Amino acid sequence: MNKIFIGIVTIIAVGGVIWIARPTSQSGNTASLAPSSNGTLSAEELNFDFGTISMAAGDVSHAFTIKNTGADPVAIEKIYTSCMCTTALLTLGGKQFGPYGMPGHAYVPKINKSLSPNEEATVEVVFDPTAHGPAGVGTIQRVVTIENNAGEPLELQFSAVVTP
Repeated sequence: MNKIFIGIVTIIAVGGVIWIARPTSQSGNTASLAPSSNGTLSAEELNFDFGTISMAAGDVSHAFTIKNTGADPVAIEKIYTSCMCTTALLTLGGKQFGPYGMPGHAYVPKINKSLSPNEEATVEVVFDPTAHGPAGVGTIQRVVTIENNAGEPLELQFSAVVTP
């Protein structure tokens, strides 16, 4: 019982540190990226469930399609993940950028790539179920955050049940 309590407290503490350390688009010099009044970044799907996956089978990936559904260009400023076990790759205009990881475990550079109105891009999310070792079994939920100049960050979420 004591081990469970310590585990829960540890998870809450680590989650709090990650939340506090999360980069925001309001830090740094972003004067050239004025907010877009009529640009909107959206995704065909915001949540994906891998179902049950095995550590032994290795990495799994899923491609999310994002689109500028507004009338103005939208600048993708940063992409980062909620855990070191996850990376994200941006494909825009036939070119791939990344991989992008978790702040504090990987450098999160400014991307500053623009999506024109009605233009689409792909964010491929790669999850490594072995990253947490044997303790990483069970239900997981992760988030990939896309900071942009059109308003609130776009969050792409995925889940899975990890087995040995």
